[in-house]
Order: sequence, then structure tokens, then C-alpha cells
Amino acid sequence: MEKNIGTDQILEWIIADKPVPYPEALATMQGRVEDIIAGRAPEAIWLLEHPPLYTAGTSAKRADLVDPDRFEVFEARRGGQYTYHGPGQRVAYAMLDLNRRGRDVRAYVGKLEDWIIRTLAEFGVTGELREGRVGVWVMRHDQPPASDAAPREDKIAAIGVRLKKWVAFHGISINLDPDLEHFNGIVPCGIKDHGVTSLVDLGLTVSMNDLDLALKRNFKLVFEASR
Repeated sequence: MEKNIGTDQILEWIIADKPVPYPEALATMQGRVEDIIAGRAPEAIWLLEHPPLYTAGTSAKRADLVDPDRFEVFEARRGGQYTYHGPGQRVAYAMLDLNRRGRDVRAYVGKLEDWIIRTLAEFGVTGELREGRVGVWVMRHDQPPASDAAPREDKIAAIGVRLKKWVAFHGISINLDPDLEHFNGIVPCGIKDHGVTSLVDLGLTVSMNDLDLALKRNFKLVFEASR
């Protein structure tokens, strides 16, 4: 890992320069959370990519693992169901102390959603929320409708959170340009009859650095403006 997009006194921004194996990421997050709890380290946002893999949250259903032999499957111990991670997808692990930011999990998840939506808006993408469907969605007016009754909606970002002593970790992922076919090995987040998209799939030319800078700008707007 290398710090390359900024550090301040109370929040450290870290970016990985190569894909991080999932067990290494879990161990690093858990260690950082312990340090935050003990007052040895500041909060952190860790931006990274993973090698191709599937993760199973605490609500994962075995039937939703459609192709169990495609990639290695890891127990994530976060909320949610099955998720794909791989190159071209920006994962933002947010290790934040809710003792200082407010002990309200629902409000925290709402801020993660707002963070994603504001970030996508910088690239002209309208991200939307749907009752009963975790994550952020986009309307696909450029694609055939999913049915006669409803236009097609694709998922572009996922959210998963875990808490320890009110320090949050795990976080969000946004699809920049992952191999979308890799999502076919699972029912993403247990949601059927909807697709998955990415910024590049939507016809945009966006670099990972562009996305990282937008994430940093909008994090400050969502999480710091009211503090």
C-alpha cells in the first residue's frame, strides 16, 4: 500500500497500487479497527482492487452461489449476501469511528449511499435507491426493458458494513470497468431479475484516478460538512 491522495490529522486516505488478496484486506482492516479503538491510529479510507473473487456476507444463501467453482469464495463477516470483487472495480473500505460520528447505523448507511450517488453524479450518472434492494441503481434507457411493465435497472454499486465497538469497516464498491460476466456466478446481493453495469458499460471514459478524486471530494461533502 502507499499513501498517495492525501492524509490529514484525523482521516487517512490510502490507495493500493496492486490488487489486494481478500484475506490480507480483512486482516489489515481488522488491525486498523483495533488501532482506531485503542486510539493508536486515525480513521482511514482504503481504496483498492481485489483479484477476481466472491464474498459471502452474513445473509448469504447457498443457492445464490450459482457457479461455486468459478472463483474462490470468502466469508466476509459483513452484512449482506454474495458480492463479486475484481479488477476494474473500485472498493472503498471505510474505517470510521461512529462513536465520534454518531451511533446510528441507518444514518451511516444512508451517508454511504449519498456518497456513491454524489460521486456518480460527477460523471453524469444518476444513481438511485430502491426499497428492498441494497446498493445503488441506474435506469437503462439505452437497453430493452426488463418487462412490459418496467424499464431495465442495473446495479452499479454495492454496500456492506460491519461494526466493532462502533467503529465501522468494510464499505462500498463502484463498478468502473470490471468484467461484468463475472457477476453471473452469483445472484448479486440476492437480487434476481436485474442486471449489473459499470461506468464504462454506460459509455463513459473514466479513469480509476478520476473516480478516486471524485470519491475524496464527495466524502468531504457528505461526511465532513455537518461536523
